[in-house]
Amino acid sequence: MSDERLIDRAHIGSEEATRIVSDALAGADDGELYLEFNQSEGLTFDNGRLKSATFDTTQGFGLRAVAGDAIGYAHSGDISEQALHRAADAVQAVKAGHVGAYADAPRGTNASLYSDESPLGDPSFGDKVKLLEEMDAYARGKDDRVRQVTASLAASHQIVEILRADGTFVRDVRPLVRMNVAVVVGDGDRQETGSFGTGGREGFANFVTQENWTSCVDEAYRQALVNLDAIPAPAGSFDVVLGPGWPGILLHEAVGHGLEGDFNRKKESAFSGLMGERVASPGVTVIDDGTIPDRRGSLTIDDEGTPTSSTTLIEDGILVGYMHDRQNARLMDMDPTGNGRRQSYAHVPMPRMTNTFMLGGEHDPDEILESVKDGIYAVSFGGGQVDITSGKFVFSCTEAYKVTDGKIGAPLKGAMLIGNGPDALTRVPMIGNDMKLDPGVGTCGKNGQGVPVGVGQPTLRINALTIGGTATA
Repeated sequence: MSDERLIDRAHIGSEEATRIVSDALAGADDGELYLEFNQSEGLTFDNGRLKSATFDTTQGFGLRAVAGDAIGYAHSGDISEQALHRAADAVQAVKAGHVGAYADAPRGTNASLYSDESPLGDPSFGDKVKLLEEMDAYARGKDDRVRQVTASLAASHQIVEILRADGTFVRDVRPLVRMNVAVVVGDGDRQETGSFGTGGREGFANFVTQENWTSCVDEAYRQALVNLDAIPAPAGSFDVVLGPGWPGILLHEAVGHGLEGDFNRKKESAFSGLMGERVASPGVTVIDDGTIPDRRGSLTIDDEGTPTSSTTLIEDGILVGYMHDRQNARLMDMDPTGNGRRQSYAHVPMPRMTNTFMLGGEHDPDEILESVKDGIYAVSFGGGQVDITSGKFVFSCTEAYKVTDGKIGAPLKGAMLIGNGPDALTRVPMIGNDMKLDPGVGTCGKNGQGVPVGVGQPTLRINALTIGGTATA
């Protein structure tokens, strides 16, 4: 893909496109033309054979007009002057009776997190198939209890361009790769699964090394064996220790969404109206940072053209910030934070997280575990549900252990963490010094849109969480 502008490749021309966008957004408060080119591929090896191989190229545009709290949006997979004129006619309806002053463009940036080089094509298709075969054979050779192996590779190369009514133009290139493996083990009639994945915004080079892919298989196999030995989880109120890294998904869901600007502007969040107040235990500092190179949630600019940033949300337990797109920041008289994100050209942007994590504390992880008399050690999570307004959450643990007198005991099956995000943050007496980011596999859903994100946290203790279990008395 050359560095030629997408609008020029469509034979419209930048000057003509600017004129159409300017006319369409006259009298609006904000808006932009968003153009996207995306190539993606995926390979899945399952049950000893290549099950699927896909390659896809998509492109299109979305034109948005913002008037107050209303949005007019039109999109098309056809980047043509005719389609752009139709979109311009459609979005102008939102401006009826509204007179606005078009907002200044986002500040510029000289930063560029990624090069134009695509992660697709290297290694070759044949080499990727061979790698998946090796992963399958390696997993099956570990143990005769291994009954099924599924390994996959996926990559995408996205180019985003944003053109504003004043002629401001910005561009971002976004690579993304992922490797994943799932192993099913069985003993008699019982079967259990373990899985592990890794990825980031870079090429495949660091992921297809033998050291990396064998460690992925080893971890999936280990988790499967742990689950095979797991006993039903108890139910009741327990002190819970969360492991570092991926367990930050609970922080993301139960707290992070509640700190997004749109929910707070509409007063739908449990954190609404609490700016400057204590919302967590001393020592709890939560940050959203979209500037970390190569991380899954990192972008040079967001999908409105605002440079991403490191935004402190909670500092030493005090609520100090929200995550904003341009519209909600303007309506709340705050600054955009570079968190306006959309799934594709067919979707409107809204406040979304990038890489959201809790900073480390002063306690050794072993010290935290030793402090628990009767509790649960949760190492990994699967799916969950969160109510933004109340903050209530339910999360399933995919790897958890019983803790008795500071010692890790039997693995548990069917453990569900039940609680309230804002309330849980006020019951964090110990924070570990081992903050870690997840391995690069997170995808966040909101209002039907999915975007890549990162999460992270240190080991931490939360007092008196409700555990939903399946153990009988």
